[in-house]
Amino acid sequence: MAQSVFFSFQYEPDNWRVQQVMNMGAVSGGSAFTPQDWESVRYETDAAIEKWIHEQMSYTKAVIVLVGATTADSRWVKHEIIKGWNDSRPLLGVRIHKLLDKDGYSSSRGSDPFAAISMKGGGTMADYVEVIDPAGSDSQTVYRTIQDNLEDWVSTRAYKPS
Repeated sequence: MAQSVFFSFQYEPDNWRVQQVMNMGAVSGGSAFTPQDWESVRYETDAAIEKWIHEQMSYTKAVIVLVGATTADSRWVKHEIIKGWNDSRPLLGVRIHKLLDKDGYSSSRGSDPFAAISMKGGGTMADYVEVIDPAGSDSQTVYRTIQDNLEDWVSTRAYKPS
């Protein structure tokens, strides 16, 4: 049975790739908002964006960070990762750079966003949270790998902070 997750990602340039993952139905996204929803909030105050993110995350069981070329640079992705950690939600990263965008292009492999978040006792979140690079050299194979495995990855490979 699909579980409800929050998808964390950098809207530009990955919204097309993210929509592919969300539409797979492998897991149900508590963050199953439309691009129009994000467009309506993204120019609001930081407090309004933070409130919106917290509302989107409130009924989800896990956080999946969909990692594209520049995801690690997003301050909102960092915020969502830290919120998920502090709420003791299971966390997992899945690389999506090989999926095609609306123009038919893949992107470069981005940095691990968990490596950019330091832990109080030393190290980074990357020491705990896995980022999966789905098998396949082309977009169709990567898509099928994600579709066939995402629910299992969340159940068996996501790190649950205590």
